[in-house]
Amino acid sequence: MELSATALLNIIKLLVAGLCGGLIGLERERDNKPAGIRTQMLVALGSALFMIVSLSVGSDLRVDPSRIAAQVVTGIGFLGAGAIIRDRGSVRGMTTAASIWVVAAIGLTIGAGLFVEGIFITIFTFLILGWLRHKIET
Repeated sequence: MELSATALLNIIKLLVAGLCGGLIGLERERDNKPAGIRTQMLVALGSALFMIVSLSVGSDLRVDPSRIAAQVVTGIGFLGAGAIIRDRGSVRGMTTAASIWVVAAIGLTIGAGLFVEGIFITIFTFLILGWLRHKIET
């Protein structure tokens, strides 16, 4: 069984998306925050896979491929809402929810084949969560 060029490209997309999600998850895990490496990797992988399938089905059936991608955004909203906790008048988990949302967008971006943009936003997000957070706290 020989892999087609399309199948190989899709596997590369999934690997890159998983690694990008893992990098952001690593930063979250390092600070003992929820939604660590495994969660972020799975969100990125799932989002990338939905985009790959959406583009494949969309081109084969002549339907709008953005419809599936749009539903990923809605579904991720539910995951993010589950990460937010209200406790005695304070709200916690907003950054975790936002990181899940961004990782889903990274997965969609890489799944669409926009590697440079997806990797750039991964690095930028990593800096926001890590370096910028530590600069603000000091």
